[in-house]
Amino acid sequence: MAAIDVSNADQRTAAPTPAGRRKKGGGVWWRHALALLALVFALFPILFIVSSAFNNAGTLSTSGLMPTRFGTDNFKDLFADPARPYWTWFKNSMIISVVSTIATLFLGACAAYSFSRLRWTGRRTGLLAILLLQMFPAVLAFGALYITFANVGNVLPAVGLNTLAGLILVYLGGAMGSNIWLLKGYFDTVPKELDEAAYIDGASHARIFFTITLRLVTPILATVAMLAFVGLWGEFLLASIFLTDVNQQTLAVGLWQTRNADVNRYFGQFVAGAVIASIPVVLVYLSLQKQLIGGLTQGSVK
Repeated sequence: MAAIDVSNADQRTAAPTPAGRRKKGGGVWWRHALALLALVFALFPILFIVSSAFNNAGTLSTSGLMPTRFGTDNFKDLFADPARPYWTWFKNSMIISVVSTIATLFLGACAAYSFSRLRWTGRRTGLLAILLLQMFPAVLAFGALYITFANVGNVLPAVGLNTLAGLILVYLGGAMGSNIWLLKGYFDTVPKELDEAAYIDGASHARIFFTITLRLVTPILATVAMLAFVGLWGEFLLASIFLTDVNQQTLAVGLWQTRNADVNRYFGQFVAGAVIASIPVVLVYLSLQKQLIGGLTQGSVK
């Protein structure tokens, strides 16, 4: 009986047969197929745009997944066109995105620190007001913003319509709400005992904020900076309303006008400019992707 029991135990612990392994893993193939399909769906427009940018034919009707006449004529035509100052648009977009991102980050961090660490009258009301204002459709405010800055430009031309400074001010006001809530959620995770220890040593609120708190919330700062930069880099609606001079326009507005002039004729220049415009966004994502994951996951809960 002992020999029979041992043999049965050996049979039960024996490795599964190849047929059993195939049956066990038979339901996995569709997951790989679905992932491959999603990858192809995501890469198809990118491949089409890059192929069209390096297609010397330069028209929409001759574009495809593989360039028929490989070359860089589209880039040369884009840079040589005096009516479409591409690098001026690139510079304007970079100035607006970088300055607005830095200002948004500083103002949002200061406001979030105040809401998270300080106790003052109207604190809860202020948080709820910011949340409610974010529910207001931003498109409905475009008319009011246009009239406001048109009147401001009569007094202060440097921050009126068709100026980069005026557009930056508009962007700063629209980005505060969501950023303050996101930053505050992360600031709440920093132990308050660190502040109390610094108070005992004689540190002020400003010193604690700049020397201690900001260093501990680097992931959320990188997250907000990346989201703000990417959003401002491709913003079109407000930029098309505020910037009418061709030398003051951003990349999004300038490239749209290039395409809108003659879709078939200028399609090569349009996609060539779009390929170059995507480089800063890709670099920002690649450099800050770790901070993005950490900032969103840790700041989402208190």
